[in-house]
Amino acid sequence: MKRSAQVFVMALILLISLNSAYCQVQLTMGSWRTEDRDFYENVIKAFQKTHPDIEIAYEPTKNTEYNTKLNIALQTGSGPDIIHLRPYGPGVQLAEDGYLEPLSGRINGLEQYADATLAASRASDGKVYGVPAKFSSTQIFYNKDIFEKYALQEPASWDELIAIADTLRKNGVAPFAMGSKDGWILSLTHATLGPTFFGGKAFVKKLLSGEADFTCPEFVKSIQMMKDLTPYLPKFSTGVGMEEMRSLFTTGKAAMFIMGDWEIAVLKKEAPDLNFDLFPIPSATGAQPTITTWVDASYAVNAQSKHKEEALQFVEFLTSQTFGEMVSEDLHSIPTIPGVKASDPLISKILRSASNPETSEPYMILIHFNQGNPSTKTEFQNLLQGMYLEKLSPEEVAQGVQKSADTWFKPVQ
Repeated sequence: MKRSAQVFVMALILLISLNSAYCQVQLTMGSWRTEDRDFYENVIKAFQKTHPDIEIAYEPTKNTEYNTKLNIALQTGSGPDIIHLRPYGPGVQLAEDGYLEPLSGRINGLEQYADATLAASRASDGKVYGVPAKFSSTQIFYNKDIFEKYALQEPASWDELIAIADTLRKNGVAPFAMGSKDGWILSLTHATLGPTFFGGKAFVKKLLSGEADFTCPEFVKSIQMMKDLTPYLPKFSTGVGMEEMRSLFTTGKAAMFIMGDWEIAVLKKEAPDLNFDLFPIPSATGAQPTITTWVDASYAVNAQSKHKEEALQFVEFLTSQTFGEMVSEDLHSIPTIPGVKASDPLISKILRSASNPETSEPYMILIHFNQGNPSTKTEFQNLLQGMYLEKLSPEEVAQGVQKSADTWFKPVQ
């Protein structure tokens, strides 16, 4: 009798377990942020505190392979349930092609974002297809110990920045951890340093209205600046990619690192003893120093998902204060959620510049020229690589960018 009772209890436990497993929904989340696995798994755990019946597997793909693999998956009727969406052109194109579920009117929380923030994933039908993930910014990180060793201070002008680079080079330290192996690094670097040479937002406005184009002297000057950095780059810089750049900076072989805020968390994890800080880009014209900002990505729902309602619940969670605080405190990045403050002094420093229209610039080539086949952004990257290989002049790069833009871009009248 006793044994029968035990068997009954065990069978009941097994039945409950099977029923629980059967009722639990399994979702997948695709991304290119392999470095952020721990963060996103913690975000999923936070979500599951109120949604224990939804399991989400974070499945990132290598950055350089993500777009291709995602597009192939979507075209064959599969792909992750939750998509980490590239901002602006590439993400919007997925919406235009019908691969994404519209979020407008489907989830709460979108009303808190500025219109310019939602534009990163708004399609031509006026609907929003992604929850803004976070803002990104670019600035110059620097090794405080190296700066102290050579009595260097954060530069207040472009001339001071070049003087710092000269001092470092004379002392056998690579001024900038930068290379041209990865094309995206070059467009990012130009977006960071270029505005003080091409005129920032004022030039962007003229470009979009047709009053200026990429062959204008000020844009050519910004490309010439990129070429002029060559003496301050590591040896064999044309073979230096992202991993090598990070290694040069964390090992103290390079003193400065022109990169996005997302590297703060990576640097702290990979080099916890590294004594580093950051500064905005000093002006070449006497204006205030600036950083470049944009919506880094958005979270979307696959229109072909078998569990769209559950996926919508997750992306709605990403509009919450809880998620915004996690972005700030755990990811050490800039949240899109209004009102979230940062305890990290580096993020606070970025926020001071990012929140001021006078000290923040848009990532022009990403926001406005990431279309075409191939995109004008991609063409720009390829042309800059050609320049560093001594195959193209700054003028030829500018002409190539304009040629690409002419295939699709129509100025707003």
